[in-house]
Amino acid sequence: MQESKFRACLLALQQGGCEFILVGGLAAVLQGAPVQTYDVDAVYSRSDQNVQRLVEVLNSIDAMFRIQPERRLWPNASHLKGSGHLNLITRFGPLDLLATIGEGLAYEDLLPHSQEMLITEAVRIRVLGLDQIIAVKEKLGNEKDAAVLPILRNTLREAKKAGRE
Repeated sequence: MQESKFRACLLALQQGGCEFILVGGLAAVLQGAPVQTYDVDAVYSRSDQNVQRLVEVLNSIDAMFRIQPERRLWPNASHLKGSGHLNLITRFGPLDLLATIGEGLAYEDLLPHSQEMLITEAVRIRVLGLDQIIAVKEKLGNEKDAAVLPILRNTLREAKKAGRE
């Protein structure tokens, strides 16, 4: 069930022409990591055109801020042009739109470290490489990231052995 919601969220972003890179747990899962994830994390381009496309898609999927949902606050272009994280809830579940990750790595910085992946017949997106996900989590050093690092490192080792990386 959750997988179909993730897919629907990613499809909406793709069909809306949004420029983004999938990062975090779902990106790791798509590369074979046996970890749990409960949201879609994406770093997005903050170009004017992309921000406008994102606003349209977010409106179409009923996105609003997760904090104080009773206030029903919807993201707008000024939120997306900022440098922070937008923790949203959509009709497809949680979506975290990140201006940057790690030590200020923006969409343009991450682009060379990502690759296109065909998720389903209808969904083709950019996904941050597992090696870069590991590097970001190592620098963050929080407890949640530290707990998953051994799994990610082992997944990367196994992928390299199998010639997938």
